[in-house]
Amino acid sequence: METFTVEGQIRDLRGKGPARRMRQNGTVPAILYGGRKDSVSLVVNTKQVVRILRSETGHNTIFTVQVAGGQQEKAMLKDWQVDPVSGALLHVDLLRIAMDVRMRVRVPVHTFGEPQGVKMQGGIFEMVTREVEVECLPGDIPEEFKVDVSEMVIGKQLRAADLPLDPEKIKLLTDPLRVLAHVVVLKKEEEAPVEAAVAAEAAPAEPEVIKKGKKEAEEGEAEGEAAPKAEKSEKKK
Repeated sequence: METFTVEGQIRDLRGKGPARRMRQNGTVPAILYGGRKDSVSLVVNTKQVVRILRSETGHNTIFTVQVAGGQQEKAMLKDWQVDPVSGALLHVDLLRIAMDVRMRVRVPVHTFGEPQGVKMQGGIFEMVTREVEVECLPGDIPEEFKVDVSEMVIGKQLRAADLPLDPEKIKLLTDPLRVLAHVVVLKKEEEAPVEAAVAAEAAPAEPEVIKKGKKEAEEGEAEGEAAPKAEKSEKKK
């Protein structure tokens, strides 16, 4: 396994101005805490931290913090802040690690293989949960959990309890029944009911109602005009 070292110096200055200058010089503000010791404000090498985050073990990587003029300490990346626009690292929290004390960590879950439910039944494979929480010694933290899903058919679910872990070394904290992935049926668009379609066709359109009313009005006017003519004919007689 690849080993990592983060070089740091004690940080005395605070505020946005000094922090901005630190980042311009290739460093980033940090704090080291935990392990029943006082917290220490540091300035650490940005490239070294980014290299850890991009490694296979990512934020679960255990590395050495080498403080100038101080002793080396084992640590992990507990938290970090990133600029939402530039993506630049703004601040990191480093947690001291005791190699003989169990700790809680989140481990990613990756699957491989093409499910039978997709290949043979036309279903869809969905990943529901991409990581689980476990408790173990720092030296036993797995990089990931890899699961073969080739035999999964429609309706089959991959649960946290199905993960390949050694119960003597690793304790699963996530609910064992938590669904991690499943194969489901492709949903089809619902067709309009036949009754609704027939009713829509039978209903008269608005323009037809208007025309019919207009026709009746014209007929009424014609009858009205014919009545006086009839009266005149009777007078002549």
